[in-house]
Amino acid sequence: MEQQRGDDVHVVVINSEEQYSIWPLGRELPAGWRQTGKQGSKDACRAHIDEVWTDMRPLTLRQEMAGKTGR
Repeated sequence: MEQQRGDDVHVVVINSEEQYSIWPLGRELPAGWRQTGKQGSKDACRAHIDEVWTDMRPLTLRQEMAGKTGR
């Protein structure tokens, strides 16, 4: 496994709307975002997001739509 430089390590972050992003490890997160616990190269973080973020709609929209359809 190839060792990464410290500035090449990224973390997967999520906001209150359950939207994902990638952020450089060690940089202060923007307001409203928190780490998910996954870190690695950008490619590894992207692969993780592709796996877990299956519904791109914001949480509030999903909740609203579920309420209207009775789910």
